[in-house]
Amino acid sequence: MIPVKCAVIGLGKMGLLHGSILSAIPNVEIVAVCEKSSILLRIAKRLFPTAELVDDIAKLDGSSISTAYVTTPITSHFGIINYLLSHQIVDNIFVEKTLASSWEKSRNLCKLVQNSPGVMMVGYMKRYSVTFRKAKQLLAQNVLGKISSFDAYAFSSDFAEAKHGSKKPALRGGVLRDLGSHIIDLTGWFFGDFEVASASLEAIVSDTSEDAANFVAEVKNLDMTGNFQISWCAKKHRMPIFGISILGDKGIMKVDDYSLNLKLSHGSNVSYFKHDLDDSVGFLLGEPEYYREDFAFIEAISSGKTKDPEPSFVSASRTDYIIDQIKKEADRIRC
Repeated sequence: MIPVKCAVIGLGKMGLLHGSILSAIPNVEIVAVCEKSSILLRIAKRLFPTAELVDDIAKLDGSSISTAYVTTPITSHFGIINYLLSHQIVDNIFVEKTLASSWEKSRNLCKLVQNSPGVMMVGYMKRYSVTFRKAKQLLAQNVLGKISSFDAYAFSSDFAEAKHGSKKPALRGGVLRDLGSHIIDLTGWFFGDFEVASASLEAIVSDTSEDAANFVAEVKNLDMTGNFQISWCAKKHRMPIFGISILGDKGIMKVDDYSLNLKLSHGSNVSYFKHDLDDSVGFLLGEPEYYREDFAFIEAISSGKTKDPEPSFVSASRTDYIIDQIKKEADRIRC
């Protein structure tokens, strides 16, 4: 098989993680690393000794790469992807969430890749969690019957002890794009498109930061409502936690990163834990779902896919749409 020749653009935490995982997947070569920091480039030289090291994406033009991993800050995604495709530097792109910094930019990227022959994917890795995949499977089997409502949450303590006035939350783009985007993507994957009925945003760390969000969603074609709670100032959660509780006329399902519990109206009660669902992967770094999403992306390229693996640019753009709607609705209520 022809090797998949990758460039990693942005060598922060996620660039290092994906680059290391890709090095462990057969038939993949890291042939280039693009990073502005000279310190990180020196680290890259040790980690990827055969890769070309550059400090500007323009220097990738004319290289032999076919695939790019874009792991830079969200605000740079649109410009980098637009440059890579318009200059025909690569055919295939994996970009860390969110796709772009606004729905308008995400929509423009979707138009840009509409006729592209390559594979396009966005890194919402929670779709590759064994517990959430099991939940998706059970929902497809209609085990809950007609669903009337759900409650979804995403919590972490990342800034629970942050000093008031800290600028660190802003560097991560706010709680919706950082933490909340995962749970928004998951619920869209479970139930389909929804609209924001009401929303509020809370500034905790500073007067202008975005640290907590609460909103109500309506899945109109299913006559279903959903309540969301998102915060990265939740003191009890040392590690980020994502979960959904789903109520149907046949029972209730509760699923999070670690387990799934199904309680049916006729009395049946069953639980699944990560270790029950074959959570093993070929190379473990971070969480197992990172390997699964990278493997799915590479496999789609190698096999000559018929459609983009999920989350595609189109489905990921829907999350950017919802985030924009939450902010608009929260601003409207404040006014």
